[in-house]
This record gives sequence, structure tokens and C-alpha cells, in this order.
Amino acid sequence: MPEVHETRRARLRERVNASGSASALVTRPANVRYLTGVAPPGAVLLLGRAEDLLVHGITPGAQAAAAGVTAAADGRPDDALRVHTLPSPGGDPAVAAAGLAAGQGTDSLAVEEHHLTVARHRAIGSVAPALRLADIGGAVEQLRVTKDEEEISCLRIGAEIADQALGELLESILVGRTERHLALELERRLVDHGADGPAFRTSVGTGPHSGRRGHRPTDRRVEEGDFLSVCLGATYHGYRCEVGRTFVIGTSPADWQIELYDLVFASQRAGREALVPGAAYRDVDRAARQVLDSAGYTEGLPESTGHGVGLEIDEEPQLAPAAMGKLDACVPVTVEPGVHLPGRGGVRIDDTLVVRPEADGGPELLTITTKELLAL
Repeated sequence: MPEVHETRRARLRERVNASGSASALVTRPANVRYLTGVAPPGAVLLLGRAEDLLVHGITPGAQAAAAGVTAAADGRPDDALRVHTLPSPGGDPAVAAAGLAAGQGTDSLAVEEHHLTVARHRAIGSVAPALRLADIGGAVEQLRVTKDEEEISCLRIGAEIADQALGELLESILVGRTERHLALELERRLVDHGADGPAFRTSVGTGPHSGRRGHRPTDRRVEEGDFLSVCLGATYHGYRCEVGRTFVIGTSPADWQIELYDLVFASQRAGREALVPGAAYRDVDRAARQVLDSAGYTEGLPESTGHGVGLEIDEEPQLAPAAMGKLDACVPVTVEPGVHLPGRGGVRIDDTLVVRPEADGGPELLTITTKELLAL
């Protein structure tokens, strides 16, 4: 998709020029990949006055990195992007790119201050003292919020892989196995089914650990009567999605487990139904949170109901109480409410969806593993 990346850079250039800078230096890896289609380790993008440069250094993996540079879309970078490799090892591509910008006659350079270290900032000032540095802010991240159909297709395939890995695990014997073992097996299955790798560290929680957001798997073994909560994600062509489900181990769940599960399910459904173009981020959060609040679960709830996904697993927008902004169509987000009762366990239900207008059928559910409370 060389033309896609060139168009993205053109959109960024418009923003940079409108803010008064002639050039921009992009250093955040996900942003470099978004704008070029490739991102060798440590590579930076110089959006220059004369030409756009992908600048990277010589590393032990230089040959592989160089091969990766030419692996975009039709096998090469687009014609408007030139690859510049530093002539000797140990150089900083960001500092070198600033020097190249100055050599192009640039007097102002917009940088990603939220990613650029103080040391790098000082080094740039040393190599190009006449260069005025400005903050590009989150301009690239804002461009990344709305996905094109090619990006959504990658997320869709990643979701299918995650669903498949989870479905296969549920068909196996679980009692007596550790959280850590189950998590490792899920990650292996993701790769077996075509994922680049896990989108994040897989979370498996059993018994009193279940329902805890971001729980790190332990050596606790699955027991009869446990809640089992699983959260995993697949990365496919760089794009990351996630799915989370909660099950019961044994023949039938206890009354309190059914009640808690139904509550979280109702909360998650309310959040999913609120995903319409034009909906405020905080209103989606409120829709899901009110269900839990009304049942008395006001303490210990997650800071947000969900977040955007894409080249990173947690990106804009944030579906949180204080979040500012409104949803657009073609924005993929998670809806992942949960309740954890200390010492007892809890429930988390997590889906990845794409915001779609009502005329197109409403929000598109990418993760389709059943949300029925199964007894495994």
C-alpha cells in the first residue's frame, strides 16, 4: 500500500505546515510504521522539505532490517520515501535526521516531544543549533484513530485467530492445569494459527484471581467451581486486537456466579450498544458503568470501559469518564467491563468492535467467541 502511506504523510505534512514548521521528525515506532509501512528497529521518519527519509542505523540485525525496509506492500517503499542508512554503527537516527533536515534548509522541525528523550532533544540541539524545535503533539496518533478497511481487515483476521485459539483451549481438559501453563498454550496456539505473536501478555485468572484486569498468570491450578477468566489478543500484520471471556469450571455455576456474570454481561452489552458515530467517549463509558454502579459496584471498577486498538493494543480513543471527544465510523475499540470480588473472584467480558453507522448494521463485532456462561 505505498500510496496509502504517502497519503498519510501528506495529511501529516498539512498539519505540520499549518502549525508553522517546515519539517517533522517522527520517532515513535508505531507512528513510523503507520506512515511508512515499515519500521526497522530504531528507525525514524523525517518528513522533510525536499524529500521524506526513513533513517535507520547499523545494528547486529542490519541485514534483516534492510530487508524489512523493502518489504512494504509491493516489495519496496513508495517513490516519495527514500531510505537512509547511517554510515557507521552507534549513531542515533533521530540526531542524524535532524542534521539532514538542517541540510535541506529547514529552519523549524516538529518533533514528538512525548516520545523524544531529553538526551535526544539535547543532541539534536547540538548537531543542528539553528534548528527551531516545536512539538508535533499527538498529531500522528490522531490520524491513526480512524482506520481504513485494510487496517480493519487485519484486525478482523487477528480476532479470528484469537477466537480460534480460545475455542480450542476450551475443548481441552482444564482442571489441574496452572494459569501459567494455560497462558503459554494460548500464545502458542495464536502463532500456530498465523498470528505475528500475542498482542500483549496473555492473562489467565482462576478462582480468586479471576476477573482481575491485567492479572499475571501464576502457578495456581484450576479447581472445580472456579471462575476462569481469560484475556488474550493476536497481532496480525502489526495490528492488535483482544478478546476476554469468563467461564465456570464444573457442572453448574453457583447462584452468586450467575448473578455476577449476568450483571457484567448487561454492562458490556450497554457499552456495545452505545457505540454509534457521534457518541461521546465518556457516554459509552457511562452506559456500561451505570449498570455496575446501580448494582452497588462503585469501588474498584476499572478506570475506563475500553480503548482504541490498532498498531498498539491500547491507543486512542479512551472510553473513560473524563475522556473528551466523539466516536467516528471505522474506529475500532474494546468494551471490557469487569468486577472483581477480593478473595472470591470475578468476571470480565471483553470484545473488540468497529464503530459503524446504523445504516451499515451498527457496531461490527470482531471477536465472536460465545458470551454464554459456559460450565467447562
